[in-house]
Amino acid sequence: MGKPLNIIVCGSLVPDPLQTLEPVETPQGPGLKNEQMLPSVLDPWAACALYEAAALAKARAGSKVTLVALGPKAKLQQLMMTVAQKAPFQLVAVNAPAGGFTDAQETAAELAKAIQAIPGLDLSSTLLFGGCASASRDAGVTLQFVAEKLGIGEFFMAVDELKLADDDTFTVLERVEGGQYQSSTCAGFPAAIGWATGSLPEPPNNPQTGMMNMRGVMPALMKAPAANVGAGGIAYAKAEVPAAKRDTVVKKDMTADAIAAEIVEWIKQ
Repeated sequence: MGKPLNIIVCGSLVPDPLQTLEPVETPQGPGLKNEQMLPSVLDPWAACALYEAAALAKARAGSKVTLVALGPKAKLQQLMMTVAQKAPFQLVAVNAPAGGFTDAQETAAELAKAIQAIPGLDLSSTLLFGGCASASRDAGVTLQFVAEKLGIGEFFMAVDELKLADDDTFTVLERVEGGQYQSSTCAGFPAAIGWATGSLPEPPNNPQTGMMNMRGVMPALMKAPAANVGAGGIAYAKAEVPAAKRDTVVKKDMTADAIAAEIVEWIKQ
């Protein structure tokens, strides 16, 4: 049996995608209308990473999962009331803005700083998890920036499966073009894994797990350090909801080739 794992999951809140998200200009730069009032959820890709981490830790005795979340403290507290019931984890919180206009490098720097401050951190037994994308700002580079700042050179993106052997070698399946997978085998830790959707369903709520987690969540939120994460000096000239355009044509008795040709002509226009 291999040694216990230290799995660190980077994930934070995003506005509920079922809400109407309207960009507006604020004194701090672009933002969302009534952003503080919008309900939040755990970023879907980060949630997949958390569930995969919990399953992996459960299969390896003595392993632990740490969720490192960056966002406004008040909203993180609301989010944890739900997330804490999904899987056992320890929380490391950073009190900072989190939204679609924050800079990926500044965010990664604060996440890396928070990870380095974890007591007893041993990278030789660490897996860094996160989402391969984000529902807030799909930069797709934040996790890799964090890995580089921590000195983790092995990085796998858009992973759907991770199989861990007793000798601490592991194999990952990464999505590639054409619906194919690239299989890679890594000799050991540390490594960073950017999860796609994985293979696990969303765990049911477990009030006992939630109560156990909240004992550590509340103190972690109370001592969450403040960080100034902004747009990284980027100036946005304009932010708006993309205009929707819909042209509907009803025709009968057309072959598939004729339909395809007409669609191509419409796209060219």
